[in-house]
Amino acid sequence: MSKKKMLILCTGNSCRSQMAEGWVRALKGDTFDVWSAGIEKHGLNPHAVKVMAEAGVDISSHVSKLVGDLPQQEYDYIITVCGHASENCPFFPGAARRVHAGFDDPPKLAEHATSEEEALVHYRRVRDEIRAWAASLPASLE
Repeated sequence: MSKKKMLILCTGNSCRSQMAEGWVRALKGDTFDVWSAGIEKHGLNPHAVKVMAEAGVDISSHVSKLVGDLPQQEYDYIITVCGHASENCPFFPGAARRVHAGFDDPPKLAEHATSEEEALVHYRRVRDEIRAWAASLPASLE
């Protein structure tokens, strides 16, 4: 059986979509080929890298990408993980199914944190929510 192709989109491809790509690859790599991209490029968030490493998933080699940076191909699923990406999702030709799986924005949640440890609490919560979503695939796509 061939793998389904999944594209995970968020605004800046720096945190949530990167974590989701890492989790889908780690937990469901036998079912999905997965890519992530953003509507803008914000750079890979170092806190996202850190909390994913704590959970045993290395995303340190990921880079922030735009949709146009990816190879031209048809996807089976386009997943948006933030409201902005959902509202501004580019058009993709073909039969891709669009699914919104929204998650809170860790950098926004952590903007008033007084220490790195306090900030990481928010990243860990969202990381664990994304992990639960990825673990439930493909059922969470219906």
